[in-house]
Amino acid sequence: MKTLIRFLNDTNGATAVEYGLLAGLISVAMIIGLQNFSDALLGVFNTLTAAIKGAPAGP
Repeated sequence: MKTLIRFLNDTNGATAVEYGLLAGLISVAMIIGLQNFSDALLGVFNTLTAAIKGAPAGP
């Protein structure tokens, strides 16, 4: 019984769990942000591609 009580009062592993949760939340936020950024970047590349295709040929 003492071992169980000591195990329940032990908080050494809690920090690792908190860091893991924090890393997971940061990863999800980055994935969502990068998806939005990639859509905007694709629009820029499409605009550049259209401008290059519409440019007059060289000499």
